[in-house]
Amino acid sequence: MSTDAITEADIRMVVERFYGEVRVDQILNGAFAAITEWDDHLERMTAFWSSMMLSTGRYKGNPVAMHLIHLEHIRPEMFERWLALWEKVTSDALGPEVATEIQQRAARIAARLSAALFDAERPDFKTLQPQISSQPYRSTAVFNEDTIPGPLLKCHQLRPRTWVKLSVIEGSLVYHREAQPAISAGADTTITIPPDVTHHLQIVGPVKCQLHFYDHQPSPL
Repeated sequence: MSTDAITEADIRMVVERFYGEVRVDQILNGAFAAITEWDDHLERMTAFWSSMMLSTGRYKGNPVAMHLIHLEHIRPEMFERWLALWEKVTSDALGPEVATEIQQRAARIAARLSAALFDAERPDFKTLQPQISSQPYRSTAVFNEDTIPGPLLKCHQLRPRTWVKLSVIEGSLVYHREAQPAISAGADTTITIPPDVTHHLQIVGPVKCQLHFYDHQPSPL
């Protein structure tokens, strides 16, 4: 789904409400006891979710490293409680489609963090493995040969952990990859573009295409 329905103000409101719940929660409050500058923490978390939902790139931290620093205060069951509170707050504050999307992202984050901090094969972590949404977190407008952004026609790379599905709706174009054969893509063709691969598009005639952005490797279907 598109995340155009969520705004920076929405994200800030959700973050503030969520951590208000966390600070009085009997299970989670101990994990956050070391935080003394709450304004700074709320700013970082707002930047994190802004980067996740709006692709702003504002967050520059390392979540795994930060959790490892405080590992002595973190218990496995906290992830389930974290997700339950996140679901409650986002369901109350956001529309149903946006709430579902941000909840699915939180589930993926919890699964990745639990795998990094604890034994991912333990049975109690199986419930944290999300059903990854098949929907992109952002889709562009439909471009044609005149409106396709110029940077897409020049060599570039996607950001780390960003995947794109390029859908050719009408006409054709050529997808060039560094040190690999070019791919000609005609109508009803989809190309998956992974992160950190130098590539560019070549317009060869009339075309309509669209880009769909994911934070995980999307299904080829």
